[in-house]
Amino acid sequence: MMERTGEPALDTPLMPLLRPGRGRWLHLPAHGGGPGLPAAMRRLLSGRPGVWDLPELPAIGGPLLENGAVAASQHAAAAAFGVDRCWYGVNGATGMLQAALLAMAKPGQALLMPRNSHRSLIQACALGGITPVLFDLPFIVDRGHVAAVDAVWLEGVLAVVEAEGHALSGAVLVQPTYNGYAVDPAPLIKRLHQQGLPVLVDEAHGSHFLPGVDPSLPASALRGGADLVVHSLHKSSTGLGQTAVLWHQGQRVDPDAVSRSLGWLQTTSPSALLLASCEASLADWTTRSGLCRLRRRLDQARALAEQLRDQELPLLETADPLRLIWHTAAAGISGLDADEWLMARGLVGELPEPGCLTFCLGMATRSGLRRTMVRHWSGLLQHLGQARPLPPFTPTPIPLLTSPAMDCGEAWRAPSREVTWADSVGGIAAQLVCPYPPGIPLLVPGERLDVSRVNWIEQQRRFWPDQISSRVRIVA
Repeated sequence: MMERTGEPALDTPLMPLLRPGRGRWLHLPAHGGGPGLPAAMRRLLSGRPGVWDLPELPAIGGPLLENGAVAASQHAAAAAFGVDRCWYGVNGATGMLQAALLAMAKPGQALLMPRNSHRSLIQACALGGITPVLFDLPFIVDRGHVAAVDAVWLEGVLAVVEAEGHALSGAVLVQPTYNGYAVDPAPLIKRLHQQGLPVLVDEAHGSHFLPGVDPSLPASALRGGADLVVHSLHKSSTGLGQTAVLWHQGQRVDPDAVSRSLGWLQTTSPSALLLASCEASLADWTTRSGLCRLRRRLDQARALAEQLRDQELPLLETADPLRLIWHTAAAGISGLDADEWLMARGLVGELPEPGCLTFCLGMATRSGLRRTMVRHWSGLLQHLGQARPLPPFTPTPIPLLTSPAMDCGEAWRAPSREVTWADSVGGIAAQLVCPYPPGIPLLVPGERLDVSRVNWIEQQRRFWPDQISSRVRIVA
């Protein structure tokens, strides 16, 4: 009989990593390893472990049930933020975006979407038999980022939509981008409404725009009149991982269709802890103390950026003070190489890219961060810096408006074969090519590959060697 020793019988590679560690966590979730959590959640988590792991008891209910504490909490949140309905989510912004998209369009219909749509929306198109009509975005060559779409750009997109005769059932916007680029979305939403299109806004990284406490922040898409808005509460609020909220207003999208879509995609056993985190993170910004804490974090973030610029760190400007972006390309350094070097020294960023490294300052106060960053930037320059900046980055060589040559879902499920990129020319992609993070597809299933696109992706492979394979699956 095996002797019981009190130790795990198997190796546990995960558990040791979940214990508190040293270093600076400047990645998501935005609560910074716990200090940024609302007081109510800290009290709950400090109690006896497991007491919060409860099923959908009648008194608790769930996001799709009419009665119980969750339903009452969702009604209160919708009223507090001036919208018609809201649903808490425990499958992250991914699940909420997919449900929202499936509620907007039926199989065979088409939706206008930006090329920086998250991969979850492409997956929803494949699930629902929906055609993504993808529009390209303004590109900033010195850093390799797409910029925020403004009214002039959208007008050009709509002109091509009309010229090519696309019949659309709705539109999607991303506000802000992962890096924090944003504009006032109200004129964009109004223009799309004039076209008769309901609008879903992926505002996963912008839930802290919601309170309206800082006039220098862009307004939330909710204030801009969007029909559906998704916020990731762990990316840009004080929620635990996987928490999100889907907001609904107006008559352009049937709320019953939203509930049905959520029923298809959300678990029937939602975590009571995560539902409580949704409530706590939203309620935190309806209180004076919560709003003061957010204002203080924004002020601290702005002050930190100013101090770092004074120390000659190359920081990029965005609309979101809580995104701190080192422009590593300016010093001839790949953001991916910088991230690897910094992680070994305890400074952990959120988004490494070929030309930049983005840090998420989040909702936790970071004492001594300026000194740490200045010291590590100096060390990074000494070890990896180059005399010249990296060459300009190249935008995707595609038209302003594109749509897959084959239904996304059909291409994904079709018999396929794996070939080199050189041999893929003329073929139809049977897979996503999507470095993660940021989770923005470079290639969508159903798109036809031409020489210029293949050459561009081969170039991207040099930037993302661990994330883009030397081979691709195409429809057989």
